[in-house]
Amino acid sequence: EKRAVTQLGKDGYPDSIYINAAKIFQGLRTEKSSGKILLRYGDTSESPMVAFKDEQSRRVSYELAFKTLKYQDLLEEMLVDSKVYPCYSIPDELTSLLVVMLYDLQDRKFQNRKIFAEEELVAEVQEIGDYLYSYETKLAAALARCRIKHDALSIEYFVPETISKQEQRTSALPICFWINTLKISLEDVIRDLEMKGFTKVESVSDFDHYTYAVDQHCQDVLVFPSSLKEELLNLDLFADCKLLLQ
Repeated sequence: EKRAVTQLGKDGYPDSIYINAAKIFQGLRTEKSSGKILLRYGDTSESPMVAFKDEQSRRVSYELAFKTLKYQDLLEEMLVDSKVYPCYSIPDELTSLLVVMLYDLQDRKFQNRKIFAEEELVAEVQEIGDYLYSYETKLAAALARCRIKHDALSIEYFVPETISKQEQRTSALPICFWINTLKISLEDVIRDLEMKGFTKVESVSDFDHYTYAVDQHCQDVLVFPSSLKEELLNLDLFADCKLLLQ
């Protein structure tokens, strides 16, 4: 059975992902000077404990947290402009969860998320989800006003320049996967990749889409074009932890 591991996000995430992403975002978010503070995030003196059930949930939680971080200023402006914030029924300690779930809500075009099979529901996630859905029209209008105010064709306009430049550099770099030799050999990985249409080349300079190379200094590392990242993360090799993203 093929397991697609990157489909989370199209219809939302399990409650545990929101909780973990919020904890990560809480520790990474940009601290504002006193005159620019729009939201209160509660006590950040201690690093929250984050528990992941598997590698996939760890990766997805970090991805959601970092995407939220990219648009922190926009999301905060949306919450205040729409009068969704402040909400006195939501304590400051859950503000990070509110912001993370707002990013996801706008990313899904304000569509309802699905409940995942065998998912353990978290009361705080359900409460904030219901609260945001009750204001989805006002939030969508606030997003539209922000875009008009800044003459932005898309929300990509709101990504800070330093992050935008980092992303451009990163997108041009090849991606590397470690072979988990406790589960599979290099030969078996190569055989599996060839069955899926990949071709081995000598070096990254020979890359041409569905190609890969064995690292010249470490035979347990395979290098791929960055454009293949999403497809690679959908392979059974990755789902089974036989290939590990560097």
